Amino acid sequence: MTDTATPRVLMVEDEPMLLEVVAAELEDAGFDVAQATTAEIALDLLESGAPVDILFTDIRLPGAMDGWQLAEAARRLRPGLPIIYATGFTQTPPRLAEGSVFFTKPYRAHAIIKAIRTLGGTGP
Repeated sequence: MTDTATPRVLMVEDEPMLLEVVAAELEDAGFDVAQATTAEIALDLLESGAPVDILFTDIRLPGAMDGWQLAEAARRLRPGLPIIYATGFTQTPPRLAEGSVFFTKPYRAHAIIKAIRTLGGTGP
């Protein structure tokens, strides 16, 4: 957990409307949300040492890395970081990190909030 009482979720999603709506729902539930539209932006944030308690990433992302690769890189930097994956595209076999959670789109924000709390980012 970060030094603050509010768990910080790094949400990686390339669909601006979905990113905005779900980030707002997470914030309403008491979480601090950092947003990224590509895996590269998210990885830069993780490499900077910024506080992140949970990684919530889409699988299909623009750029050189997908969500699977981002999660693998994130776990190398921060072993044990809780990860939630989401995708509307499921033809690729999942490469889930140990102890992670996987959602298919469309999902409900309350299900993500419950998963975050289950993975350790309890929040208010």
